[in-house]
Amino acid sequence: MALKVRKKLCPKSKYNRKCPYKMTPKYITIHNTSNDASAAKEVAYMLSNNNQTSYHYAVDDKEAIQAIPLNRNAWHAGDGGSGTGNRKSIGIEICYSKSGGSRFDKAEKNAAYLTAVLLKERGWGIDRVKRHKDWSGKNCPHRTIARGWNRFLNMVQAELNKLNGKSGNTKKAVTLKVPSKTIYRGCTGENVKRLQRILNKYVDADLKVDGSFGPATEKALKKFQRKYGLAADGSCGPKTIAKIKRLI
Repeated sequence: MALKVRKKLCPKSKYNRKCPYKMTPKYITIHNTSNDASAAKEVAYMLSNNNQTSYHYAVDDKEAIQAIPLNRNAWHAGDGGSGTGNRKSIGIEICYSKSGGSRFDKAEKNAAYLTAVLLKERGWGIDRVKRHKDWSGKNCPHRTIARGWNRFLNMVQAELNKLNGKSGNTKKAVTLKVPSKTIYRGCTGENVKRLQRILNKYVDADLKVDGSFGPATEKALKKFQRKYGLAADGSCGPKTIAKIKRLI
């Protein structure tokens, strides 16, 4: 598909407010705007005010506009001044998400294509695509989540497959599942695999999904528990499972 991508970059005089840090991105973060403005109006408003809020791209049904250089951070993920989302991810805002409808449908498809282009350029896979919710817990991208997050990831994967010269959507996004019982160091099996996939997504654990609950899985689980205000005991019990259910 063809997507018009143009630049309307933040002036350097506003770098200190909008994008103060150099960045080597590791992820792409998807947002919904929660209003019905076009990409041009979104970017014009963002660049005209003195708020810190910023993002790299706004995408609507007709075009994508880049507002922040990709080697600068943007304040879009809600995870603080040193958070991975804010400091190491490319922010994409999908327009027309308040009312939805055909304009949003097209904007979402354009965003999936733009995301695939960015992935291909960097040699990344679908695991690098995150929700705003993954960084801060905010229900964003709200409309995309409500319609099915894995559905959107599959749209991205299909576009990436095309860009890589593959036919069809040959790789489906993995659906996360909640562990069905308490697990801890020494446990093995499917429930451990479920936990490992969740830890890879929510705390960037980079665990091998092998179903073996060893020291690396325990360390990642403690990191997850601290991040979400749980007792960091390294055991995936009822409270941790309840938190996972709320997240996914």
